[in-house]
Amino acid sequence: MELSLGYRIVLSAVLLLIAALVGGDAAADWRAGGSLRHIMVELCVSLLALAGVALVWLQNLILKTNLARAHREIGKVREEALRWREEHAALLKGLGTAIDQQLVAWGLTPAECEITLLLLKGLSMKEIAEVRTTSERTVRQQTLAVYSKSGLAGRAELSAFFLEDILAPREKNIK
Repeated sequence: MELSLGYRIVLSAVLLLIAALVGGDAAADWRAGGSLRHIMVELCVSLLALAGVALVWLQNLILKTNLARAHREIGKVREEALRWREEHAALLKGLGTAIDQQLVAWGLTPAECEITLLLLKGLSMKEIAEVRTTSERTVRQQTLAVYSKSGLAGRAELSAFFLEDILAPREKNIK
C-alpha cells in the first residue's frame, strides 16, 4: 500500500510522538522504581514506533527511487519516439496523405474523418467522445456511418485496411 507524502508525514509524527511519550514514561517508571517487565514492554513499544517511522521513510525512499527510474524510462521512450518520427517523417506524411485521400474517396464528412483517425489511433468510444466533447451515442452513430460508407465491418477491418500491407510479415532470415 502506497501512502501519500502528507499521510507519511502525519503517520511519522504520530509514531514519533508515541515513541517519545512511551519512552519518557519508561524513563519515569525507571526512576520511580517500576517493574523491569513493565519498563521493557514500554521500551519495546517505543522501539516499534521508531521502527514504524523507519519503515514509512524507507517506503518513501523506495517510491522516490522507482519514480526517478520511471521518469528516466519515460524520457528514453519519448526520445526514441521522437527519433523514430524524425527518421520517418516523410513516410508518415505520405501515409497521412494517403489515409486522408481514402477517407475523402469514401465520402466521409469531416466529423467522420476525425472519428476514423481517432479509431485508428486506438481510442475507445468514450475517449473519442471526450476528445470531441460529444456523447458516446453520437460517436457510435458516426462510427457506424464510417463502417457503412467504407464497406468495412468494424474497427479491426478499418485498421487492417490501412495497415495490412505496411505490416507485412518479416522474412525468416532477417534477425
